Amino acid sequence: MTTMTTPLALPFEVSFDGPGLWYATRATGLVALLLLTLCVTLGVLTTVRFTSPKWPRFVTVGLHSNTSLLTTVFLALHILTTVADSYTDIRLSDAFLPFAANYRPVWLGLGTVASDLLIALIVTSLVRVRMGHRSWRAIHWLAYVSWPVAMVHAFGTGTDPSTVWVSALALVCLGTVLAASAWRLLTGWPDRKGLRLAAATSVAAVVLAGWGWASSGPLAPGWSKRALTPVTHTSTVWSS
Repeated sequence: MTTMTTPLALPFEVSFDGPGLWYATRATGLVALLLLTLCVTLGVLTTVRFTSPKWPRFVTVGLHSNTSLLTTVFLALHILTTVADSYTDIRLSDAFLPFAANYRPVWLGLGTVASDLLIALIVTSLVRVRMGHRSWRAIHWLAYVSWPVAMVHAFGTGTDPSTVWVSALALVCLGTVLAASAWRLLTGWPDRKGLRLAAATSVAAVVLAGWGWASSGPLAPGWSKRALTPVTHTSTVWSS
C-alpha cells in the first residue's frame, strides 16, 4: 500500500524576492554598527580601568563581553540576510573575501574587511589564555580599525546615509567614539606625550578625510552610479 504525505503548509510565505530581506539587511547592519560603537566605547572604559562606587569595573567588563557577543550575532544576521536576498548577487564567499563582489565591490569589500577583523578578535579572545596577554592586546587594537572601516562600509554600501535619521545616528556613533578616544588619550597625560599627540592628529585627519569623502560621495547625488551599483538595481523602488 502506498501512503500519501501532505507537504507541511506554513502559515506564511517564505520568499527571497521583494523588499523584506533588503530591509532586514539594512536594519541588522545599522544595529551591528550601533553595537560595535558601544563595544568599542566599553573597551576603552575597560582599558582605562574606569570604576566608581555605583559602577564597579566588573560591570564594564561584563557589558563589554555581552555587547561583543550581540555584535557578532547581528553581524551574522546581516551577512545571512545579505546573501539570502535575491535583490543583490552577493555570494557567501563575498562575506569573507573582500572586493570580489559585483555589487558596490569597494564599499562591500570594506564591510568584509571589518567583519574579518572582528572574526580575528573573536577567535583570539577564545584562545587568549594560550596566546598570552601581550599578543592578544596587540591584536585587540584591530577593534579601533574595524569601527571606522565599518562606518565607511555603511555609508558606501547602504542606501540610507542621506536620510536625516541615519545621518543623525552616524553622528551619535562618531561623537561617542571620539569622546571615548579623547578620554583614552587624556588618561595618564602627559606620559608618552608624543605618541598621544600623534594618535590625536591621526584621529583628526581620519575624521576630516571621512567627512570630505561622505559629503562628496554617499551624501551627494548620483552616488549609486559612482559606487558601481549594477544598473538593474538603481531603479528598484525599495533601493532608495
